Amino acid sequence: MSDRGTVAGPARPRPSGAAAVRQLVGASRPISWVNTAYPFAAAYLVSGGGLDAVLVVGTLYFLVPYNLLMYGVNDVFDYESDLRNPRKGGVEGVVLDRAWHRTVLWAAALSNLPFLAFLVAVGTPASTAVLTVSVAAVVAYSAPVLRFKERPVLDSITSSTHFVSPAVLGLVLAGAEPGRAAVATVVAFFLWGMASHAFGAVQDIVADRQAGIASVATWLGAGATVRAAMAGYAAAVVAMLAAGWPGLLAAALPVPYLVSIAPLRHLADDECERARPGWRRFLWLNMVSGFLVTQLLIAVSLGWL
Repeated sequence: MSDRGTVAGPARPRPSGAAAVRQLVGASRPISWVNTAYPFAAAYLVSGGGLDAVLVVGTLYFLVPYNLLMYGVNDVFDYESDLRNPRKGGVEGVVLDRAWHRTVLWAAALSNLPFLAFLVAVGTPASTAVLTVSVAAVVAYSAPVLRFKERPVLDSITSSTHFVSPAVLGLVLAGAEPGRAAVATVVAFFLWGMASHAFGAVQDIVADRQAGIASVATWLGAGATVRAAMAGYAAAVVAMLAAGWPGLLAAALPVPYLVSIAPLRHLADDECERARPGWRRFLWLNMVSGFLVTQLLIAVSLGWL
């Protein structure tokens, strides 16, 4: 009996530390860690940054805490729609039980603060502005009221910012000059990011509409969104060609993405889940592209190109 005279229900088991770690790691999407950490580290090193504390702390930040903030906030505020989404519950995203929502939000905030404080302390006004845009875009994408993810086209712009801004921060922290090659690469990366987000949204059209969630794909429709993504990849190729030698060699990288999704260019909305194999190919293509970019960067640094 409680001291108010009511019968107490069965005690809820206290979550273990291991269970909390599993939930937090799952919410941070380990498969996506490299997608934000690598652009920062590569941009910082290529632009003249050294093997120093800025590289280590920045890479660690964009490896885990940044992704926990990005995806953890998303999992909390997309809980209802995730329940209806057949692709949630695996590497592409967990369905985060309500019991963990507060824990994830606190962990995301507390894990980000020390890294952000360090990066602001060692940075410049310009790098702090980039970092502010990066974190603001992460929060605004999923947080209530703002919900940029439900504003067609702005959703793709914001999502691309999530992945491009770490690279821009690396460039700025290293003191890189905004030359032709750097600008062309950032523009191409941004176009690639927008195209990739738009295509990723295609497979969720039915689930999103059932949950009352808008996206670039629910707005344009499946086939039109695929064609828009193809145009984005093609534009990324053109932008990268402007980088000059040897950067223009990377102009070939968006081509496999374009070819991969081309068969879906007339996809009907009610068949949107047929895009899932294309999304799985996208995940594999990212690994191949990352490997090829690394080889290109090594060749450039060794003076082979």
